[in-house]
Amino acid sequence: MSFLRKFLVLLGVLLLLAIAYIAWSAFGEKSDRLIADTMGASPVLAEPDEQTFPSVSLPKPQGWAQGQRPSAAKGLVVTRFADKLDHPRTMLTLPNGDVLVAETNSPPREMGGIGGWVMQQFMTRVGAGVPSPDRLMLLRDADKNGTAEQRFVLREANMASPSGMAWGAGKLYVANHNAVLAFAFEPGETKLLGKPQKLMDLPPGGNHWMRNLVLSADGQDLYVAVGSSSNIAENGNEVETGRAAIWEIDLESGEIRQFAAGMRNPNGMAWNPSTGELWATVQERDMLGPDLVPDYLTNVPVGAHYGWPWIYYKDVYDDRVDNPMPLYLAEYVRKPEYALGAHVSALGLLFSTGGNRMGERFGNGAFVARHGSWNRRPPSGYDVIFIPFDERGNPAGKAFTVLSGFLAADGGKTNGRPTWLAWDATGALLVSDDTSGIIWRVEAPGAALSSAPKAVVEKALPPQRELDASLDRQFKMKITKDEVIEE
Repeated sequence: MSFLRKFLVLLGVLLLLAIAYIAWSAFGEKSDRLIADTMGASPVLAEPDEQTFPSVSLPKPQGWAQGQRPSAAKGLVVTRFADKLDHPRTMLTLPNGDVLVAETNSPPREMGGIGGWVMQQFMTRVGAGVPSPDRLMLLRDADKNGTAEQRFVLREANMASPSGMAWGAGKLYVANHNAVLAFAFEPGETKLLGKPQKLMDLPPGGNHWMRNLVLSADGQDLYVAVGSSSNIAENGNEVETGRAAIWEIDLESGEIRQFAAGMRNPNGMAWNPSTGELWATVQERDMLGPDLVPDYLTNVPVGAHYGWPWIYYKDVYDDRVDNPMPLYLAEYVRKPEYALGAHVSALGLLFSTGGNRMGERFGNGAFVARHGSWNRRPPSGYDVIFIPFDERGNPAGKAFTVLSGFLAADGGKTNGRPTWLAWDATGALLVSDDTSGIIWRVEAPGAALSSAPKAVVEKALPPQRELDASLDRQFKMKITKDEVIEE
């Protein structure tokens, strides 16, 4: 057989495998369960159905027609704050009301083999296969009329798939996919000049490349969310070093410590206004069927571990994981506080903080942007939801939809995909829509500015300064005789 003939045979086999892979993925298992079943404080955890290839549902972005907009909850109105942006993902509102936007996407990926080629086709179809713009934009609504009439290119140099942003005490912190940088910057400036200071190297790229930031309330510590490189550490624990975790940087000393771990892909981070706790959205693992495993929203105490890759939802073992599990891990894995739904791709997180113009229903709780599934049939997410909280700072009751309509009626196309959340200077909710290049603005017209949720104040027990008896009372019991117990 000639070389050409062998090559053509091999090419034919590869094409058949590709077609089989796509067909299997596209027509794989379909869920007959409501996505709401996989949400809440006690979600339904279906029996795992291990998949060699994931089921895939890939709604193709088509953009929004002229005059079209997402559907909002009753009493809310949606307008365009800004459009014609290039893949806007994360946002940060500065104290003067300027809104910073990271136009960004994944760094170049090494996707070898037929599986890599197919994955690249999937990413391209859902709008995630385009090169990263690697740019920070500044949007300014100077007259506070709800539209950003000015925009400036803030920074392009030194940007490498930037996502996380935080500002405090004259410093703008930016998380590239491979490092955390600090720039001298004051609100009002429209250029981010000067050479950055590197605060921390980060494990680069991987399947989850976004690196997000939040400052502590006192501005002393910076928290960095880093997602895993894989689904269940299938390439070994070594590849996951430094990943699937939240890190803490002491900005004064430069010391770095792992704050929490076992979180497959932590994304949005925010401080609970009632308790002062750090909370985060986390994307859980894939390829266990259409209803496993739900993404979640949870508080993140220092030292917490949420089980990835060995355990999910506190006590369910993932039998696919071959890597050695740390000794006694199962004894201290935490259960997530609130399930957000299976495969919804939870990203942005924003608490009601006071001064918001959304109406009474949204006075105490958390908003979450669900970017939307790629591997569930029917699709899940593609919306913004609100989880009510109680006076103790805990999720209370069912979530309800704030914005929908991102997924077209037939489910085969998307108008856009909600990604990140922020408050504008007037108290309206901003929602970035990366595949359509739009930032939406949501408010309840005429609503009074909300009050901040009340802080939860715990009263400590008074210190015990005296013993209630003399020490010798501890030794009153005496042995009067030896006793032998015979069997």
